[in-house]
Amino acid sequence: MPLRTPVSQQRQLVSDGQTRPMAWRLEQLDRLAGAIDAHEAAVFEALANDLGKPEVEAYFELVAVRQEIALVRKRLRRWMAPKRVPVPLSLLPSRAEVIAAPLGCVLVIGPWNYPFLLSLQPLVSVLAAGNTAVLKPSEHAPATAALLDRLIRAAFEPSTVQVVQGDGTAAAALLQERFDHIFFTGGERVGRLVMAAAAQHLTPVTLELGGKSPAVVLNDADLEVSSRRLVWGKCLNAGQTCIAPDYLLVQRGVAAPLLERLEARIRHCFGDDPLASPDLASIVNAAQFKRLDGLLQGAIQRGQVVFGGQSDAARRRMAPTLIRVESFDDPLMAEELFGPLLPVLEVEDLQQAMGWINSRPKPLALYLFSASGESQRHLLEGTSSGGVCLNDVVMQVSVPELPFGGVGNSGMGRYHGEAGFQTFSHLRSVLRRPFQLDVPLRYPPYGQRLALIRQLLR
Repeated sequence: MPLRTPVSQQRQLVSDGQTRPMAWRLEQLDRLAGAIDAHEAAVFEALANDLGKPEVEAYFELVAVRQEIALVRKRLRRWMAPKRVPVPLSLLPSRAEVIAAPLGCVLVIGPWNYPFLLSLQPLVSVLAAGNTAVLKPSEHAPATAALLDRLIRAAFEPSTVQVVQGDGTAAAALLQERFDHIFFTGGERVGRLVMAAAAQHLTPVTLELGGKSPAVVLNDADLEVSSRRLVWGKCLNAGQTCIAPDYLLVQRGVAAPLLERLEARIRHCFGDDPLASPDLASIVNAAQFKRLDGLLQGAIQRGQVVFGGQSDAARRRMAPTLIRVESFDDPLMAEELFGPLLPVLEVEDLQQAMGWINSRPKPLALYLFSASGESQRHLLEGTSSGGVCLNDVVMQVSVPELPFGGVGNSGMGRYHGEAGFQTFSHLRSVLRRPFQLDVPLRYPPYGQRLALIRQLLR
């Protein structure tokens, strides 16, 4: 699908100053909120078609976008206000400030796992910062992509926001355009391609990539509560969540009782036949299912499966499965799983767990289950990750004002709340000087002024 309006025309709207007033920005958010309300039932239907999402999980996508809009409405005036900066005595009288200016036209490339939320949540920040946008939803969630196209057409003129549908060829064509920022959510391989394409125009990028996010369970954790939270986070969207716990590092001595509780919790949530449960989403497509099922069948053949293991290719459904692994050389530890397979490794203590974590690429999320404040401090000071959640999983993204983003291989840049506003703004430094009191000391000829200048500029 070609662009309905040239990117240069969308940028011109910003250059002409039409997007700068707060009233314009709030109007766009009102338009988006109204369109979301009008299409709520269609969102449930599209997410069910694409991913088999239960309505509760589909509602999570809706409410997160609404919370982002509500936060922007509440804070936008403060975010837009110039920020005063103190000036040194030698520059008085002067006034220094930082002004948040729109960037121009932003390309947002959405993923397939949360195709509604992770397309529109960054769009909220783009509009709040006074930009226009092109939205490229994932072709792997076609029902949601078509819905986003209808929703955006109903809410906006194409000069403000437009949707381009299509496969990787369409995305590659878009990346040849000169945007003022590119926001991409997806995998590391495609992220590298996006960054390489952006480099041709020196376009800044935000990459939200993911990776293998570990969860560490120590022997002082509440195993009952921990198991409930781990199963929920791992099975949300059938494990197709970039911040899902990818694998467990469990302190020796509590591995067996934790596995028992995890098994009981899976039975409680999804019954004796998880493949028939209405509360478990489907794998997005046949290719992803085949990849996951290959890993699962290999674990079954090696005798590693502790619980679960059922799968149905025709319905792209896979049961939550607990798998014992012995080392990071296991095939299950090679890449992000992005499915309901949960490898469990035993460790001697937190120090060994941290050593393993630090030997791997930096994860998008890191989880620790422990009642010890000292252990929590040790983990925070001795590791690096995009974010951390202590004694829970995934819930860090439910705090609208907490910045979200990766580090290293898990991504670059951040958004949510004020962090998103700043990502899509140019923080412009401004110094205002009067004509009065123009001290000649800085102008040539300098003569013997160095001693005096030394005194003044200490």
